[in-house]
Amino acid sequence: MTRARLPLGRVRITRAWVRRGVMALFLVTALLRPALPGGTAQAAAADLNVFFVVDTTTSMVAEDYGNSAPRLDGVRRDIMAIAAELPGARYSLITFDTKAFVRMPLTTDTTALETMTSVLEPEVTAYAKGSSITAARQVLADRLEAARKNNPERPRLVYYLGDGEQTSGKEPEPLSLGSGLVAGGAVLGYGTAAGGRMKENTGNPEEAGTAPYVADGSGGDAVSRLDEPRLQEVASQLGVPYLHRQAGDPAGPMTRAAGTGTLQRNDDSVNGRTELYWLFAAAAFTLALPDAVLILRRFRDLPRAATSRANSMRAERGR
Repeated sequence: MTRARLPLGRVRITRAWVRRGVMALFLVTALLRPALPGGTAQAAAADLNVFFVVDTTTSMVAEDYGNSAPRLDGVRRDIMAIAAELPGARYSLITFDTKAFVRMPLTTDTTALETMTSVLEPEVTAYAKGSSITAARQVLADRLEAARKNNPERPRLVYYLGDGEQTSGKEPEPLSLGSGLVAGGAVLGYGTAAGGRMKENTGNPEEAGTAPYVADGSGGDAVSRLDEPRLQEVASQLGVPYLHRQAGDPAGPMTRAAGTGTLQRNDDSVNGRTELYWLFAAAAFTLALPDAVLILRRFRDLPRAATSRANSMRAERGR
């Protein structure tokens, strides 16, 4: 008893569709980005999530930055300088005074970052009730956790920009975060030991140039002074270096100190995973080659077929 055999043409068609099905499966698998845990990988700037945590308490407009400019002028300058050093990274802006706020979620839009940075203002003086230098602890922790969940392979840098002045009546809570949340960054300090006077923020932009200076308890002008030991303590808690920033300082030390070239300081690499998607993409490409060759052949034969059909039409007319 002999088995019925499929015609050769049908066998070829069946094999072609099986091959295309396997190719589609490989493509879908490649899109899912399979990987093996562990291993190390070089971290490019485009692979970074960068969080700017900015002190916007009244003391940040103390006029002791550069030529008697507010400290926030230095903050604005340094944020954009860091962004220029890390092109393609994703940036988030968090500010804190009495409370912390996410001013901008993670984005690669440096124009949005520049806009949000340019409008940074201190809290309205009348609403100031004392603040903690670690007021952004929970908001920052939540944002870092969300970033790790969404992109576990992407290192997270934290830049904390402030003057270290603690005006709350109690000691600041430690800024210690979850293990592995912070891969690098820096604490940047603004101001001087001599300090500077601060203009009030009335909440009315038209009064910005004529606003009075914040008064102290004796009726004179209040003076805010840089508290470097506090900032160094914050840096130690985050596991990042501390840098004092002055007008005219170059941007390079901020990114070099942050470890952007050696993020986890483990053989110039960061803890990551071994990507496998390229294997499936390569296999799909190989399986697609027969169809590509067939398409090219048919495309090449189009002029010949068109000429043959034209000749046939002329022959029909000549009869």
